[in-house]
Amino acid sequence: MKRKYRIALSAGMIAVALSVAQHQSRAGAPASLPDTPKAGAAESVEVDPPMMVNIRIEPARAQALHGLLTATGKVQFNDDRTARVLAPLPGQVVDLQLRVGDKVQKDQVLFSIKSREVAALVTDYRESQRDLDLAVKTQAMTKDLFEHQAASRMAFQQAEGELAKAHSQVARAEEALRILGLDPMEVEKNGGLRSLIPVRTPLGGVIIERPLTPGQYVQADSTPLLTVADLSTVWVLVDVFERDIHLVHPGQRVQVTAMAYPNRRFTAQVDHMGDKVDAESRTLKVRLLVSNAAFLLKPEMFISAAIELDDRVPGVTVPAKALFTEGEKSYLFVAVGERRFERRMVTAAPDGDARVRVTSGIVAGDRIVADGALLLRSRQRQQHE
Repeated sequence: MKRKYRIALSAGMIAVALSVAQHQSRAGAPASLPDTPKAGAAESVEVDPPMMVNIRIEPARAQALHGLLTATGKVQFNDDRTARVLAPLPGQVVDLQLRVGDKVQKDQVLFSIKSREVAALVTDYRESQRDLDLAVKTQAMTKDLFEHQAASRMAFQQAEGELAKAHSQVARAEEALRILGLDPMEVEKNGGLRSLIPVRTPLGGVIIERPLTPGQYVQADSTPLLTVADLSTVWVLVDVFERDIHLVHPGQRVQVTAMAYPNRRFTAQVDHMGDKVDAESRTLKVRLLVSNAAFLLKPEMFISAAIELDDRVPGVTVPAKALFTEGEKSYLFVAVGERRFERRMVTAAPDGDARVRVTSGIVAGDRIVADGALLLRSRQRQQHE
Protein backbone atom coordinates (compact mmCIF):
# COMPACT_ATOMS: atom_id res chain seq x y z
CA MET A 1 0.00 0.00 0.00
CA LYS A 2 2.79 2.42 0.93
CA ARG A 3 4.68 1.52 -2.22
CA LYS A 4 1.69 2.40 -4.38
CA TYR A 5 1.38 5.77 -2.63
CA ARG A 6 5.07 6.62 -3.22
CA ILE A 7 4.79 5.68 -6.88
CA ALA A 8 1.69 7.81 -7.32
CA LEU A 9 3.37 10.78 -5.60
CA SER A 10 6.52 10.50 -7.69
CA ALA A 11 4.48 10.30 -10.84
CA GLY A 12 2.56 13.41 -9.83
CA MET A 13 5.76 15.42 -9.15
CA ILE A 14 7.21 14.36 -12.49
CA ALA A 15 4.03 15.45 -14.24
CA VAL A 16 4.13 18.88 -12.57
CA ALA A 17 7.79 19.36 -13.45
CA LEU A 18 7.15 18.40 -17.09
CA SER A 19 4.21 20.78 -17.24
CA VAL A 20 6.33 23.71 -15.90
CA ALA A 21 9.13 22.91 -18.32
CA GLN A 22 6.74 22.77 -21.29
CA HIS A 23 5.16 26.09 -20.29
CA GLN A 24 8.54 27.81 -19.96
CA SER A 25 9.66 26.34 -23.27
CA ARG A 26 6.59 27.70 -25.02
CA ALA A 27 7.25 31.15 -23.48
CA GLY A 28 10.85 31.12 -24.66
CA ALA A 29 12.21 31.19 -21.09
CA PRO A 30 14.88 28.87 -19.70
CA ALA A 31 13.64 25.79 -17.93
CA SER A 32 15.57 26.63 -14.74
CA LEU A 33 14.31 29.34 -12.27
CA PRO A 34 16.15 32.70 -12.44
CA ASP A 35 18.72 33.60 -9.77
CA THR A 36 17.61 36.01 -7.02
CA PRO A 37 19.12 39.47 -7.67
CA LYS A 38 21.85 40.51 -5.32
CA ALA A 39 20.88 42.94 -2.57
CA GLY A 40 21.95 46.51 -3.38
CA ALA A 41 22.66 45.76 -7.06
CA ALA A 42 20.20 48.46 -8.14
CA GLU A 43 22.06 50.98 -5.92
CA SER A 44 25.46 50.63 -7.60
CA VAL A 45 26.82 52.13 -10.79
CA GLU A 46 29.94 51.53 -12.86
CA VAL A 47 31.46 54.24 -15.03
CA ASP A 48 33.79 54.26 -18.00
CA PRO A 49 37.43 55.32 -17.48
CA PRO A 50 37.01 58.71 -19.25
CA MET A 51 34.29 59.69 -16.73
CA MET A 52 36.65 59.22 -13.80
CA VAL A 53 38.35 62.56 -14.50
CA ASN A 54 35.11 64.29 -13.37
CA ILE A 55 34.91 62.36 -10.11
CA ARG A 56 36.86 63.23 -6.99
CA ILE A 57 37.11 60.72 -4.14
CA GLU A 58 38.21 61.36 -0.58
CA PRO A 59 37.88 59.42 2.68
CA ALA A 60 35.15 60.28 5.18
CA ARG A 61 36.87 62.25 7.93
CA ALA A 62 36.76 61.27 11.61
CA GLN A 63 36.99 64.22 13.99
CA ALA A 64 35.78 65.49 17.34
CA LEU A 65 32.64 67.54 16.78
CA HIS A 66 30.36 69.69 18.85
CA GLY A 67 27.29 67.86 20.02
CA LEU A 68 24.13 68.96 18.23
CA LEU A 69 20.65 69.74 19.49
CA THR A 70 18.12 69.74 16.67
CA ALA A 71 14.91 71.76 16.67
CA THR A 72 12.31 72.93 14.19
CA GLY A 73 10.57 76.25 13.74
CA LYS A 74 9.49 79.01 11.35
CA VAL A 75 11.02 82.15 9.86
CA GLN A 76 9.81 85.58 10.96
CA PHE A 77 10.70 89.18 10.19
CA ASN A 78 13.44 90.67 12.36
CA ASP A 79 11.44 93.21 14.39
CA ASP A 80 14.64 95.07 15.21
CA ARG A 81 15.06 95.73 11.49
CA THR A 82 11.42 96.47 10.67
CA ALA A 83 9.95 99.97 10.49
CA ARG A 84 6.24 100.80 10.59
CA VAL A 85 5.87 104.25 9.07
CA LEU A 86 3.26 106.54 10.69
CA ALA A 87 1.76 109.87 9.67
CA PRO A 88 3.43 112.76 11.56
CA LEU A 89 0.41 115.00 10.94
CA PRO A 90 -3.11 114.48 9.61
CA GLY A 91 -3.51 115.26 5.93
CA GLN A 92 -3.79 113.98 2.38
CA VAL A 93 -1.29 111.52 0.89
CA VAL A 94 0.40 112.69 -2.31
CA ASP A 95 3.32 111.53 -4.47
CA LEU A 96 2.83 107.85 -3.50
CA GLN A 97 4.37 105.63 -6.19
CA LEU A 98 5.94 102.76 -4.26
CA ARG A 99 4.34 99.31 -4.09
CA VAL A 100 4.77 96.15 -2.03
CA GLY A 101 8.04 94.47 -2.96
CA ASP A 102 9.85 97.67 -3.94
CA LYS A 103 13.29 98.23 -2.42
CA VAL A 104 14.01 101.51 -0.64
CA GLN A 105 17.12 103.16 0.77
CA LYS A 106 17.49 104.68 4.21
CA ASP A 107 16.01 108.23 4.42
CA GLN A 108 14.32 107.84 1.03
CA VAL A 109 11.05 109.79 0.67
CA LEU A 110 8.17 107.30 0.54
CA PHE A 111 5.36 109.82 0.00
CA SER A 112 4.31 113.28 1.15
CA ILE A 113 1.41 114.63 3.21
CA LYS A 114 -0.46 117.80 2.40
CA SER A 115 -1.74 119.21 5.66
CA ARG A 116 -3.32 122.42 6.97
CA GLU A 117 -1.09 122.19 10.01
CA VAL A 118 1.94 122.28 7.75
CA ALA A 119 0.63 125.41 6.10
CA ALA A 120 0.21 126.99 9.53
CA LEU A 121 3.77 126.10 10.52
CA VAL A 122 5.11 127.51 7.27
CA THR A 123 3.13 130.70 7.85
CA ASP A 124 4.56 130.98 11.37
CA TYR A 125 8.06 130.49 10.04
CA ARG A 126 7.71 133.13 7.33
CA GLU A 127 6.15 135.61 9.78
CA SER A 128 8.99 135.03 12.24
CA GLN A 129 11.44 135.78 9.43
CA ARG A 130 9.67 139.06 8.67
CA ASP A 131 9.63 139.95 12.37
CA LEU A 132 13.35 139.21 12.53
CA ASP A 133 14.07 141.47 9.56
CA LEU A 134 12.10 144.28 11.21
CA ALA A 135 13.85 143.72 14.56
CA VAL A 136 17.27 143.85 12.90
CA LYS A 137 16.46 147.17 11.19
CA THR A 138 14.95 148.63 14.37
CA GLN A 139 17.96 147.63 16.46
CA ALA A 140 20.38 149.10 13.92
CA MET A 141 18.47 152.39 13.74
CA THR A 142 18.10 152.66 17.53
CA LYS A 143 21.79 151.93 18.00
CA ASP A 144 22.69 154.73 15.59
CA LEU A 145 20.38 157.16 17.38
CA PHE A 146 21.76 156.11 20.77
CA GLU A 147 25.33 156.64 19.63
CA HIS A 148 24.34 160.16 18.48
CA GLN A 149 22.51 160.76 21.75
CA ALA A 150 19.16 160.90 19.93
CA ALA A 151 17.71 157.88 21.73
CA SER A 152 17.78 156.77 25.32
CA ARG A 153 19.69 153.77 26.63
CA MET A 154 16.39 152.15 27.58
CA ALA A 155 15.12 152.41 24.00
CA PHE A 156 18.35 150.85 22.74
CA GLN A 157 18.14 147.97 25.25
CA GLN A 158 14.51 147.38 24.34
CA ALA A 159 15.43 147.17 20.64
CA GLU A 160 18.14 144.63 21.43
CA GLY A 161 15.66 142.59 23.50
CA GLU A 162 13.18 142.55 20.60
CA LEU A 163 15.97 141.37 18.27
CA ALA A 164 16.89 138.47 20.58
CA LYS A 165 13.24 137.53 20.87
CA ALA A 166 12.87 137.52 17.07
CA HIS A 167 15.91 135.26 16.71
CA SER A 168 14.37 132.81 19.21
CA GLN A 169 11.05 132.76 17.35
CA VAL A 170 12.80 131.99 14.06
CA ALA A 171 14.80 129.19 15.68
CA ARG A 172 11.64 127.61 17.13
CA ALA A 173 9.83 127.87 13.79
CA GLU A 174 12.79 126.29 11.96
CA GLU A 175 12.97 123.43 14.45
CA ALA A 176 9.24 122.76 14.04
CA LEU A 177 9.78 122.42 10.29
CA ARG A 178 12.85 120.21 10.65
CA ILE A 179 10.98 117.82 12.99
CA LEU A 180 8.54 117.24 10.14
CA GLY A 181 11.36 116.76 7.64
CA LEU A 182 11.08 120.16 5.99
CA ASP A 183 14.13 122.21 5.07
CA PRO A 184 13.57 125.87 6.07
CA MET A 185 15.78 127.02 3.18
CA GLU A 186 13.62 125.08 0.68
CA VAL A 187 10.45 126.48 2.23
CA GLU A 188 11.82 129.99 1.89
CA LYS A 189 12.97 129.34 -1.65
CA ASN A 190 9.57 128.21 -2.96
CA GLY A 191 7.73 130.80 -0.96
CA GLY A 192 5.76 128.17 0.97
CA LEU A 193 3.64 127.41 -2.10
CA ARG A 194 4.32 123.63 -1.93
CA SER A 195 4.57 122.97 1.78
CA LEU A 196 4.33 119.18 1.94
CA ILE A 197 5.62 116.87 4.67
CA PRO A 198 8.06 114.33 3.17
CA VAL A 199 7.64 110.96 4.92
CA ARG A 200 10.94 109.06 4.89
CA THR A 201 11.97 105.53 5.78
CA PRO A 202 14.29 105.22 8.80
CA LEU A 203 16.00 102.15 7.30
CA GLY A 204 16.67 100.50 3.97
CA GLY A 205 14.83 97.37 2.97
CA VAL A 206 11.74 96.12 1.17
CA ILE A 207 8.17 97.37 1.45
CA ILE A 208 6.21 94.43 2.84
CA GLU A 209 2.88 96.17 3.60
CA ARG A 210 1.16 99.18 2.04
CA PRO A 211 -2.44 99.65 3.27
CA LEU A 212 -2.43 103.08 1.67
CA THR A 213 -3.71 104.64 -1.56
CA PRO A 214 -2.78 107.91 -3.28
CA GLY A 215 -4.97 110.80 -2.18
CA GLN A 216 -6.06 109.04 1.01
CA TYR A 217 -6.65 111.23 4.05
CA VAL A 218 -4.74 109.91 7.07
CA GLN A 219 -4.70 110.66 10.77
CA ALA A 220 -1.66 111.19 12.98
CA ASP A 221 -2.24 108.05 15.04
CA SER A 222 -0.59 104.65 15.56
CA THR A 223 -1.90 103.11 12.32
CA PRO A 224 1.05 102.08 10.09
CA LEU A 225 0.85 103.51 6.58
CA LEU A 226 3.78 101.49 5.23
CA THR A 227 5.95 98.73 6.66
CA VAL A 228 9.57 98.40 5.59
CA ALA A 229 11.68 95.36 6.52
CA ASP A 230 15.41 94.76 6.16
CA LEU A 231 15.55 91.10 5.10
CA SER A 232 19.34 90.76 5.28
CA THR A 233 18.71 89.12 8.66
CA VAL A 234 15.62 87.28 9.88
CA TRP A 235 14.42 85.69 13.07
CA VAL A 236 13.68 81.99 13.44
CA LEU A 237 11.61 80.80 16.38
CA VAL A 238 12.31 77.18 17.30
CA ASP A 239 10.85 74.95 20.01
CA VAL A 240 13.29 73.46 22.51
CA PHE A 241 12.02 70.77 24.85
CA GLU A 242 12.03 71.52 28.56
CA ARG A 243 14.57 68.77 29.26
CA ASP A 244 17.07 70.40 26.85
CA ILE A 245 16.78 74.03 27.96
CA HIS A 246 19.92 73.78 30.12
CA LEU A 247 21.95 72.98 26.99
CA VAL A 248 21.06 76.23 25.20
CA HIS A 249 22.30 79.76 25.86
CA PRO A 250 22.50 83.05 23.89
CA GLY A 251 25.43 83.32 21.50
CA GLN A 252 25.57 79.64 20.55
CA ARG A 253 26.31 78.92 16.91
CA VAL A 254 23.49 77.39 14.86
CA GLN A 255 23.21 75.95 11.36
CA VAL A 256 19.77 76.38 9.76
CA THR A 257 18.29 74.40 6.88
CA ALA A 258 15.08 75.37 5.10
CA MET A 259 12.78 72.83 3.48
CA ALA A 260 12.78 75.07 0.39
CA TYR A 261 16.59 74.81 0.08
CA PRO A 262 17.61 71.40 1.46
CA ASN A 263 21.18 71.66 0.15
CA ARG A 264 21.91 75.12 1.58
CA ARG A 265 23.05 76.04 5.08
CA PHE A 266 22.37 79.38 6.76
CA THR A 267 24.55 80.70 9.58
CA ALA A 268 22.72 81.73 12.77
CA GLN A 269 23.16 82.19 16.49
CA VAL A 270 20.93 81.93 19.54
CA ASP A 271 19.65 85.48 20.08
CA HIS A 272 17.07 85.20 22.85
CA MET A 273 15.39 82.57 24.99
CA GLY A 274 11.74 82.81 25.94
CA ASP A 275 10.52 83.31 29.48
CA LYS A 276 7.67 80.80 29.52
CA VAL A 277 7.38 77.07 28.82
CA ASP A 278 4.31 76.03 26.87
CA ALA A 279 2.05 74.07 29.22
CA GLU A 280 0.92 71.57 26.56
CA SER A 281 4.00 70.92 24.43
CA ARG A 282 6.51 71.45 27.29
CA THR A 283 8.72 73.48 24.95
CA LEU A 284 10.39 76.88 25.17
CA LYS A 285 10.54 79.35 22.28
CA VAL A 286 14.14 80.15 21.35
CA ARG A 287 14.84 82.97 18.91
CA LEU A 288 17.64 82.62 16.38
CA LEU A 289 19.20 85.50 14.44
CA VAL A 290 19.90 84.22 10.93
CA SER A 291 22.03 85.78 8.21
CA ASN A 292 19.96 86.09 5.02
CA ALA A 293 22.23 88.02 2.66
CA ALA A 294 20.74 86.38 -0.45
CA PHE A 295 17.16 87.07 0.76
CA LEU A 296 16.22 83.40 0.30
CA LEU A 297 14.52 82.90 3.66
CA LYS A 298 10.92 84.12 3.72
CA PRO A 299 8.61 84.57 6.72
CA GLU A 300 6.57 81.45 7.63
CA MET A 301 9.05 79.06 5.99
CA PHE A 302 9.61 75.83 7.93
CA ILE A 303 13.21 75.23 8.98
CA SER A 304 15.41 72.76 10.86
CA ALA A 305 18.07 74.08 13.22
CA ALA A 306 21.15 72.34 14.58
CA ILE A 307 22.39 74.10 17.73
CA GLU A 308 26.07 73.47 18.52
CA LEU A 309 26.54 72.36 22.12
CA ASP A 310 29.62 72.97 24.25
CA ASP A 311 30.60 69.31 24.60
CA ARG A 312 32.50 67.39 21.92
CA VAL A 313 31.68 63.96 20.54
CA PRO A 314 33.39 61.72 17.94
CA GLY A 315 31.86 62.02 14.50
CA VAL A 316 32.28 61.66 10.75
CA THR A 317 32.17 64.54 8.26
CA VAL A 318 32.08 64.78 4.47
CA PRO A 319 31.99 67.74 2.05
CA ALA A 320 28.52 69.24 1.69
CA LYS A 321 28.74 68.77 -2.09
CA ALA A 322 28.97 65.01 -1.60
CA LEU A 323 25.31 64.83 -0.54
CA PHE A 324 22.27 65.04 -2.78
CA THR A 325 18.62 64.92 -1.81
CA GLU A 326 15.74 62.94 -3.27
CA GLY A 327 12.39 63.53 -1.66
CA GLU A 328 13.14 64.01 2.02
CA LYS A 329 16.14 61.65 2.12
CA SER A 330 19.86 62.32 1.69
CA TYR A 331 22.31 60.15 -0.25
CA LEU A 332 25.95 59.97 -1.27
CA PHE A 333 28.11 57.61 -3.31
CA VAL A 334 30.80 55.36 -1.85
CA ALA A 335 33.58 53.85 -3.99
CA VAL A 336 33.42 50.04 -3.75
CA GLY A 337 35.77 49.29 -6.64
CA GLU A 338 38.11 50.97 -9.07
CA ARG A 339 35.23 52.36 -11.14
CA ARG A 340 32.20 51.08 -9.24
CA PHE A 341 30.21 53.19 -6.77
CA GLU A 342 27.38 52.41 -4.42
CA ARG A 343 24.62 54.83 -3.49
CA ARG A 344 24.07 55.05 0.28
CA MET A 345 21.23 56.65 2.18
CA VAL A 346 22.64 58.66 5.07
CA THR A 347 21.51 60.79 7.97
CA ALA A 348 23.33 64.12 7.97
CA ALA A 349 23.38 67.43 9.78
CA PRO A 350 25.14 70.71 8.88
CA ASP A 351 28.54 71.28 10.45
CA GLY A 352 29.67 74.54 8.85
CA ASP A 353 32.78 75.20 6.72
CA ALA A 354 31.06 73.59 3.69
CA ARG A 355 30.94 70.20 5.45
CA VAL A 356 28.22 68.06 6.97
CA ARG A 357 28.39 65.45 9.70
CA VAL A 358 27.00 62.02 8.86
CA THR A 359 25.51 60.08 11.73
CA SER A 360 24.49 56.93 9.84
CA GLY A 361 25.13 55.22 6.51
CA ILE A 362 28.93 55.39 6.39
CA VAL A 363 31.93 55.09 8.71
CA ALA A 364 35.20 56.98 8.93
CA GLY A 365 37.57 55.96 6.14
CA ASP A 366 34.87 55.11 3.59
CA ARG A 367 35.93 56.44 0.18
CA ILE A 368 33.13 58.80 -0.70
CA VAL A 369 32.56 60.81 -3.89
CA ALA A 370 33.29 64.40 -2.86
CA ASP A 371 32.64 65.85 -6.30
CA GLY A 372 30.63 64.30 -9.13
CA ALA A 373 27.76 62.72 -7.19
CA LEU A 374 25.10 64.14 -9.50
CA LEU A 375 27.00 62.85 -12.53
CA LEU A 376 26.97 59.37 -11.00
CA ARG A 377 23.28 59.62 -10.19
CA SER A 378 22.53 60.56 -13.78
CA ARG A 379 24.63 57.63 -15.02
CA GLN A 380 22.84 55.30 -12.60
CA ARG A 381 19.44 56.30 -13.94
CA GLN A 382 20.63 55.68 -17.51
CA GLN A 383 21.82 52.18 -16.65
CA HIS A 384 18.49 51.20 -15.10
CA GLU A 385 16.20 52.63 -17.76
